[in-house]
Amino acid sequence: MKFDPTLAAMLAEPWSNNACRGYVIYAMENCGFSPEDIRRVVGELHYVFDFKTLDEAQHHYENGPY
Repeated sequence: MKFDPTLAAMLAEPWSNNACRGYVIYAMENCGFSPEDIRRVVGELHYVFDFKTLDEAQHHYENGPY
């Protein structure tokens, strides 16, 4: 595989729960969700970040219907 400096730079960035929350907020705003629904989802993210591992979340995403 050929070295891709852009991909390498992205992979070197640290994980940030708050950045992930920000992405979710952007997506929900773009889809027209209400501020109350966004608050509920962001609150739930606090819970799942505490009780689910990165591997569990990745598996759930990759094997889910979305």
